[in-house]
Amino acid sequence: MRPETIQRLSEIVGKDNIYTALEDLYCYTYDASFVKADLNTDLAGVAVYPGSTEEIARIIKIANQEKIPIVPRGAGTNVSGGSVSLGNCIILVLKRMNKILEIDRKNLIAVVEPGVITAQLQGEAEKMGLFYPPDPASQAFSTMGGNVAECAGGPRGVKYGVTRDYVIGLEVVLPSGEVINTGGRTMKNVTGYDMTKLFTGSEGTLCVITKIIVKLIPLPEAKNTMMAVFPEIAQACETVSEIIAAGLVPCALELLDNIYIKNIEEYAKVGLPIDAGAVLLIEVDGDSEILGKQIRKIEQICKGLGAVQIRIASTQMEAEELWRARRSAFAAVSRLRPTIIGEDATVPRSSIPDAVNRIQAIAAKYDLIIAILGHAGDGNLHATILTDETNVEEMARVEKAINEIFIVTVELGGSLSGEHGIGRAKSKFITLQTGEAGLAVQRQIKQALDPHNLLNPGVMFGA
Repeated sequence: MRPETIQRLSEIVGKDNIYTALEDLYCYTYDASFVKADLNTDLAGVAVYPGSTEEIARIIKIANQEKIPIVPRGAGTNVSGGSVSLGNCIILVLKRMNKILEIDRKNLIAVVEPGVITAQLQGEAEKMGLFYPPDPASQAFSTMGGNVAECAGGPRGVKYGVTRDYVIGLEVVLPSGEVINTGGRTMKNVTGYDMTKLFTGSEGTLCVITKIIVKLIPLPEAKNTMMAVFPEIAQACETVSEIIAAGLVPCALELLDNIYIKNIEEYAKVGLPIDAGAVLLIEVDGDSEILGKQIRKIEQICKGLGAVQIRIASTQMEAEELWRARRSAFAAVSRLRPTIIGEDATVPRSSIPDAVNRIQAIAAKYDLIIAILGHAGDGNLHATILTDETNVEEMARVEKAINEIFIVTVELGGSLSGEHGIGRAKSKFITLQTGEAGLAVQRQIKQALDPHNLLNPGVMFGA
């Protein structure tokens, strides 16, 4: 990147908030996905840490003048390759903009900057008896801006939905450098197109998010957690559908297969039965007077479909121990192979048994280890491929397996992504779901807002 450009950017953000050294720029060649930038061609030209909306607007205007690509980035927890550097780009890191600007109890809203850590907002809201439900697994370190850009989900999605269900207003900087506000502080707002929803989940391709207004809800009075153990994974999958069909909506309904169970127990030692075919981790919340009744109904359904062990947490500490098992899942299986590819294909809940069967058949066909973990309550299955990216022959089989998993997902009426986004990792598969005409419409939106293709080029739509 030209020294003159770097000097202009430095004048905007200050010399302490700009990085050009190789060892600094290397940090942006990867994120939490398996996508890696090519160090020979894709090293960023500069990383800048703006501190305000005004600074971001000025940076983007410079990028427009000089036709420099911009990659917005938060904490780098993206798992679809959406925050990885491109050759000579500007990495726009939003972590300095990390203030909770307001928590409004009367209107049940919060206003935050994009660099606020998700768990920080949740903790501050809970101190006031309020609740921000979206709970990605990375909530302890992922940022709100990244959550909005990816439309992040999590275990509580089965009852409470995902990030888009809580975002009611945004301040964004467009690819032109103009600043606009969408939505607002009201629960009802049908003025014009719903730009808030358009920008939520746009993966940094249409705007840079600089302020977020989210709705909050009252903090549930109580919650109960239970674990149900099944000899076969098919029984656990059927149980998921039966629980929902019975009119019961847990706040979390998680599925772990035997590969995950064995590795979590070896890694975290939380008392999981290593010979089980599958485990369901179930949590209900709400009025304390009805939780016991809900848990008993769920217990009956689990036993009726073959559960051989039911463990109901009697204390908050015991419940937290069960959730510690779930949160350690990816770390536990990462010990098996050096590369983890965690897909998040999502199917209708009634199709979970079929989807699991077909994923297991694909694993056998290509002689791969594919562990299955899922937010099963909303059909979001994490087919986790454990492999070694340095093994060229095996990675060829992995690519074929991924292709078949996506084909199966769409055949079952599902989605390529439930919460991770498309990023660069899945861009070549997007037409499986959208079709060519659907992709063309999205490209037209991108072209209208970003005619020079400067914001996150290659994400979602490919090169």
